Amino acid sequence: MNESISGNQKKRGRPATGERAHIAARVSDDEAARIDAWAEAHGITRAEAIRRLIGMALIHDAEEVE
Repeated sequence: MNESISGNQKKRGRPATGERAHIAARVSDDEAARIDAWAEAHGITRAEAIRRLIGMALIHDAEEVE
């Protein structure tokens, strides 16, 4: 009988960075264009723009609750 492979087997897929959770969201073409325009105006990437816009919305929401 063949023995199963043992030892250091490589894992499939991209290794986890452990830095942040990955969240996917669908946006319309118009929303993506508006995000891209905002990002370009602030000299940042689309991903950073999304993070900042979410952060701004959460701060705004917290201020409304107080």
